Amino acid sequence: MSSRDRLPFDPIQRAAELWAERVGPSGTMAAVTSVMRVQQILLSAVDGALRPHGLTFARYEALVLLNFSRRKKLPMRVMGERLQLHPTSVTNIVDRLQADGLVRRIPHPTDRRATLVEITEDGVHRVEDATKSVTDVDFGLTGLDADEQARLTDLLGRVRRASGDFD
Repeated sequence: MSSRDRLPFDPIQRAAELWAERVGPSGTMAAVTSVMRVQQILLSAVDGALRPHGLTFARYEALVLLNFSRRKKLPMRVMGERLQLHPTSVTNIVDRLQADGLVRRIPHPTDRRATLVEITEDGVHRVEDATKSVTDVDFGLTGLDADEQARLTDLLGRVRRASGDFD
């Protein structure tokens, strides 16, 4: 939303008040709705920063993962595990990155059933430029200081752990 579209009230707070009147306790509803709205805000900011680089957040994450790996390449299965994506989604992401010349598929040296994905030099340069863009906008996360960001990460991590996202 642009500043001209700002509402004169917090619609989630108003919904929570109505929920409390008509349904019952509204804390969980308000928290979840707030997380969902913040996710939209963050995604919009990140997508806006990545768009000039021809990347989506999913493709950016894949490039970062490969760039951070020791050998600049990983098996597609490992990429799916680390990115927490279905194999079909990984294949689609890699297809798009390969079409753009940012990664290449290479045979696994010891497992004929596996394929490695390797970031190209162009991919390294693209992810470096894109990283500058997303960090310039703080990934869209404004309004919190460093301690609050750490606390938010901890709280959301607790929800993710309780949901079985990781051990």
